[in-house]
Amino acid sequence: MILDQLVQASQQRVQKVPVRERVKRIQQARKMTTPVLSFEAVLAQPGLQLIGEVKRASPSKGLIAAEFDYLQIAQDYVAAGIDAISVLTEPRYFKGQLSYLQAIAQTVSVPTLRKDFIVAASQIASARLAGASAVLLIVSILTPAQLKAFITLAHELNLSALVEVHTTAEIQLAVAAGARIIGINNRNLTDFSVDFATSCQLRQAVPAECYVVAESGIQTATQVQQLAAAGFDAMLVGETLMRAPDKGQAVMQLRAGVRG
Repeated sequence: MILDQLVQASQQRVQKVPVRERVKRIQQARKMTTPVLSFEAVLAQPGLQLIGEVKRASPSKGLIAAEFDYLQIAQDYVAAGIDAISVLTEPRYFKGQLSYLQAIAQTVSVPTLRKDFIVAASQIASARLAGASAVLLIVSILTPAQLKAFITLAHELNLSALVEVHTTAEIQLAVAAGARIIGINNRNLTDFSVDFATSCQLRQAVPAECYVVAESGIQTATQVQQLAAAGFDAMLVGETLMRAPDKGQAVMQLRAGVRG
C-alpha cells in the first residue's frame, strides 16, 4: 500500500539521523521562546478559512509543478488573501524539503503547517525550529500512545496539531489523545482515491469544542458552499491551487463559494 511505503520512507529518514542529534533538536525546540503565528487563531475567525498548500508532487499524480518557485507561490497565496499555508516537506514521494517550510515561514505573514508523515518527536521539534506554526499528525500511522505524546509535545512547543482522521473511530482516538483540531481527509491513504463526501459524512462526529478542517478533493465553489453549510472552520486545498496558472484567481473562485 502507498501509505505503508510513505511511513517506511519517513521512518528511514528519521533513523538516518543520529539519536544524539534528534535529542538535541528536541532540547533546542524546548528552549525556544520566539513566538509563532497562531494557527488556531486563524481557525477561530468567523467563516470558512482557506489553507493553501505548497506541493510539488504526489504519489498519485506524479509531478504537479515542474517549475516550483515555492516562495513565489507562497507570496501569491498571501497576496490573494489566503489564511494559512501548508508546506509538504516529504522528500521522496512529494519532492518536498524542510528548507521550503523554513524559507516560507520566514517570508510570509500567515501561519504555516508542516505537512509530512510524522513518526518521531524530533520531526515535531524540527518543525518548530523551522518556524512552523503547526504540524500534521495522522492517526492511522501512530499508536494511541504516540498520538497523545506527539500532541502534548506540539502544544508544549507552542505548535498547533492538525490531527488527520478518515473514520469515526479515528475521530474518537484523536479526541481521546487531546486533539483540538481535527482534519477530515477525503483522500483514502491506502489507495489515494478521493471521495469528497467523506468530510460532510464525518463532520457531525467531531465534538463542538474542536476546530474541524476539510482536506483533499476540494475543487469548486459548490463544494466550498457545502463545507460552509456543514460547519467546517477551514479547508485545505492543494492540487487545485497548485495547478492554477493564476493562483489569485483560483483563490477568489473558491472563496466565491463562501460569499455566494
